[in-house]
Amino acid sequence: MPTDRDLLDLLTAAYDAFNARDIDAALSVMHPDVDWPNGWEGGRVRGRQAVRDYWTRQWAAIDPRVDPVAFAVDATGRAVVKVHQLVRDLQGNPVSEGMVEHVYRIEHGLIRSMDIREP
Repeated sequence: MPTDRDLLDLLTAAYDAFNARDIDAALSVMHPDVDWPNGWEGGRVRGRQAVRDYWTRQWAAIDPRVDPVAFAVDATGRAVVKVHQLVRDLQGNPVSEGMVEHVYRIEHGLIRSMDIREP
């Protein structure tokens, strides 16, 4: 059973990799059959390759950044991360900004799924 510190370290590494556009590092902390929300186009994607393809499309069109501001573990053992999300166009102009929550299910030390919800 991962400790809260293990979850914090895992998710911090994932956010750092995402924001640095280090796709391989970000995918390395995900389960091979990860279930991931497509918050940009809608729906969900499944598997590391599908997440890679989704992020590649996304980063070619917009410049999102997500910075964790709070971590918690809910009653079901899911990790809940409150994030400040800033999306810019490729010229650096803000498109949207706000707070959302990312809710993770972790399995064997890897991200198994993530959901996005309004706080």
